[in-house]
Amino acid sequence: MKKTDWPIRWDLLLRYRLIEIVALWEGRLTTNHICHSFGIGRQQASKDINTYLRELAPGNLIYDRHLKGYVPSDNFAPVVTRGQVSEYQELLSRQQNLSDTFADLELSLPGNTVIPEPARRIAPQTMRAVVAATRYHRQLRASYVSLSRPEAADSILEPHSLVCSGNSWHMRAWCSANREFRDFALSRLQGQPEALRQKSRHSAQQDEDWQRLVTLQITPDQRLTEAQQTIIANDYGMQHGKLAIETRAALAPYVLSRLGITFENNHPDPLIQQLELANPDQLGFGSKREQALKAVAGLC
Repeated sequence: MKKTDWPIRWDLLLRYRLIEIVALWEGRLTTNHICHSFGIGRQQASKDINTYLRELAPGNLIYDRHLKGYVPSDNFAPVVTRGQVSEYQELLSRQQNLSDTFADLELSLPGNTVIPEPARRIAPQTMRAVVAATRYHRQLRASYVSLSRPEAADSILEPHSLVCSGNSWHMRAWCSANREFRDFALSRLQGQPEALRQKSRHSAQQDEDWQRLVTLQITPDQRLTEAQQTIIANDYGMQHGKLAIETRAALAPYVLSRLGITFENNHPDPLIQQLELANPDQLGFGSKREQALKAVAGLC
């Protein structure tokens, strides 16, 4: 059957896409994935998987009794997706924003467009290894490069979370070499990272900056005129000239970077700067500030 001949409803197509994306990038698909994502019963989810295998992609998935789920076959070939890393990344980044009314939203607005943003390249084998290590709490053997250290260095990492910061993805992981939690850009993992059998010994619960919540007090750049500050405050829906953003301490530098704010120097032109952080001394970064700055700048 040609793709142009598919009589697939939009809601079914979304479920079929989820089947392929989860199976390909996580290596295991269960009916729970579909039930929880779309609010349908287990019987309907099982029917969706069987219909996908019977009518769209025979032989793409195999049921593994040991894993109690479907795994990609050796001959797996994407049918309703492109098999690209970005599809799994988009699924992750949109997951927290989906609501029960998703299927009723108007998705094709006339004249609607999204400005393309170049994404940093991540090798498929890298993404699979990182996802496996993160999902199943396993150690990751990886080689990493950075602008401050261009020579690749091997290390054992223990990732606990993936983070999207605009066009860049990184993992938050314990680094055995530095003996601390750090951020690692996925695009800078070299060769073929390997998810090991050994379980991670460090979890997100032990990552103090991940567990600690901070509130960023954002204000208009005080160098602007009062009228200009009012415009900026209205842009961001500020209350009494302030915008409070709660985030994990480990992610605060990335939030500020997305707003064009740095810890150190203001931009010389307040019309470009526009925003500033009103409470830098209350964030409690201490000696870790330099490492956080380097991470955002892509130096480490």
